[in-house]
Amino acid sequence: MAASSSRIMLGPLVAAIDQGTSSTRFLVFNAKTAELLSHHQVEIQQSFPKEGWVEEDPKEILQSVYECMDRTCEKLTQLNIDISNIKAIGVTNQRETTIVWDKETGEPFYNAIVWLDLRTQSTVERLINRTPVQHFNFHKTGLPISTYFSAVKLRWLMDNVEEVRRAILSHRALFGTVDSWLIWCLTGGEKSGVHCTDVTNASRTMLFNIHSLDWDPDLCKYFDIPMEILPKVRSSSEIYGLMKSGALTGIPISGVNYISPDFTQILLWCLGDQSAALVGQMCFQDGQAKNTYGTGCFLLRNTGPKPVMSDHGLLTTVAYKLGRDKPACYALEGSVAIAGAVVRWLKDNLGIIQTSTELEKLAAGVGTSYGCYFVPAFSGLYAPYWEPSARGIICGLTQFTNKSHLAFAALEAVCFQTREILDAMNQDSGIPLSQLQVDGGMTSNKLLMQLQADILCIPVVKPSMPETTALGAAMAAGAAEGVSVWSLSPEDLSEVTSEKFEPQINPEESEFRYARWKKAVQRAMNWETTEPVVNGKADASIFSSVPLGFYVLGSMFMLIGAKYIAGQCVLSRCD
Repeated sequence: MAASSSRIMLGPLVAAIDQGTSSTRFLVFNAKTAELLSHHQVEIQQSFPKEGWVEEDPKEILQSVYECMDRTCEKLTQLNIDISNIKAIGVTNQRETTIVWDKETGEPFYNAIVWLDLRTQSTVERLINRTPVQHFNFHKTGLPISTYFSAVKLRWLMDNVEEVRRAILSHRALFGTVDSWLIWCLTGGEKSGVHCTDVTNASRTMLFNIHSLDWDPDLCKYFDIPMEILPKVRSSSEIYGLMKSGALTGIPISGVNYISPDFTQILLWCLGDQSAALVGQMCFQDGQAKNTYGTGCFLLRNTGPKPVMSDHGLLTTVAYKLGRDKPACYALEGSVAIAGAVVRWLKDNLGIIQTSTELEKLAAGVGTSYGCYFVPAFSGLYAPYWEPSARGIICGLTQFTNKSHLAFAALEAVCFQTREILDAMNQDSGIPLSQLQVDGGMTSNKLLMQLQADILCIPVVKPSMPETTALGAAMAAGAAEGVSVWSLSPEDLSEVTSEKFEPQINPEESEFRYARWKKAVQRAMNWETTEPVVNGKADASIFSSVPLGFYVLGSMFMLIGAKYIAGQCVLSRCD
């Protein structure tokens, strides 16, 4: 171990826990320069118990946070950087993923139901059919009733997991998204854990009123969810509680206890991942937008202090509230369920690639999809369609098509989906974006970025430091009252270098390819039906499909009518 006198003194440091759908990371930044000093990443295992179900283990998520913190601090110590200068930790997370746990033991009652899980489709249909209140909900929440959001996942747990139902009746259950689970555990768990969330995560539940900025009693009554299990809602940048290190305390690294006593007093803040990316991209002005390419794809446009309701299939969400006494800022959001997840599918399910970099090489080798179009609607289609019955489709195949063309089509699919939500956003705002700021893991794929510029017909701007989600969480933490080691004033923000991708094809070609994509999307629609199952098989009756049933019945009536008219004509000797 280097002597403490030889440690590098960099001034205040701010860290971020970035808990995403496919991995967890812990990152440490210099609060003065926004330089990333060190980080560690751990992949999260997903399980698929049934078709359309996606789950993760809450305890594995928590353990991955501890591991990432341990390894990052070890790396900093090896770099002779004094970790006692870490003054705050921001938490950013996958937003709608739902967890219910026992406040007396700290044990989860069930796996986390991940945001893109589809098991709640019957719950959604029942709610929509029960009453037309979905329009009322939309104006309070900015969200359509969808399998995407937390309230229906919680409702499913209450209806289908006996342990959850009993715990709620005995007042032992706590509900939260991943941020709430982590903050509760890191601040002491069953002994002293703080049960809270921030406005950005709360606004993704369908239980939160985006105008009053609090849980809405009428919405909770509509979903029949007791308000006592909900976390307290806080701003995105204030002191939530003190870090209780737990498993981190006293872990020996290089023969020493590298976790200092000060580290157990680190303060915690929170920001949903897409809001964190908006902050990290410094989109603080009305009209500024960013697109994040992760497991899914999320385009957010800052609309300022007033929520703007979409007429074109977008969501209205809370962008951030950077202080207890600061106003909330809102955003229009276009959400795509499958972006980076298509790479994982090609690797794990089809086995045509081993790494994500191999996908880029395959696609670049042919430079075209050769007329192949891929709609990766594995979890239905989100914005702007909100069509849960859609399923993935690959069309335009010929005998010449090979895996390289499929790789190219997969990358194009991500870009086409972004084009759809950008078009909707431009229509809602009335002011088209002149360029698109991007971030997220997939932006390391230069071919993807060039394809995106070509398909949008506008420049795509990628920051040289792509970890904007974690950076945004760190900025919110460092800027909080009581810490104040990071200024969010525009004149104090560090200049971020970037790479710009300019369109390289003519607009006519872009429009042609986009029109073919839209045609493929229509083929993917209404694929999954709620047909009755008889003896383990779907009912083959043509009347099990309502549209087809109406068509056949109508045809029968037309035929009968035609025969009747013909008979009348014979009787009256008409021509």
